[in-house]
Amino acid sequence: MHATQPKPASVANVATMPEMTDAEAAAFLDEPGHLLRIGTVDDDGQPLVVPIWFMRSADRLLFTPRARSAWLGHLRSNPRAGCTIDEAGGAMRKVVARGEVTVVHDLGDDDAWRDVYRAITMRYVPEHWGESYLNDTHDEPRALLSLSLTDARVSRWRMPTADEDQLAVWAPRYYHDDRG
Repeated sequence: MHATQPKPASVANVATMPEMTDAEAAAFLDEPGHLLRIGTVDDDGQPLVVPIWFMRSADRLLFTPRARSAWLGHLRSNPRAGCTIDEAGGAMRKVVARGEVTVVHDLGDDDAWRDVYRAITMRYVPEHWGESYLNDTHDEPRALLSLSLTDARVSRWRMPTADEDQLAVWAPRYYHDDRG
């Protein structure tokens, strides 16, 4: 396409993929059942992605590796991680956060944050099963980790709603014309 030619309407009026608002993203992250997929890198540079339970608290994602979780060791060596929370159907909402994970409570300090672990557990299982699970694993040490959404690089998007441009499903940068 030459610069002097007008863009076809289909290119000139391309809508961008809808980004979730702060409220939409918070509501999505607070819905029970979505898994967080955390990506870490081991000492040899090999990536590992693990689906885990999580919860959002204010501007932080909270998650709990067990003492023998490989990815806990990875984060101790290199605290940088990539996290994805998404859904396969419906609005196909997605939140991707890349940043540095911090230790809120280390292994062996479980009693100080057991209420948080209970809250995370109850987002994923029925209460009667959750209580049994918590009782059965009470003595297994875990750490409480956090990724700040304020400090991380965060992308969040969803499919268009019925009143939005239904072709706005790709970010302009993915096209090989001058949409982006």
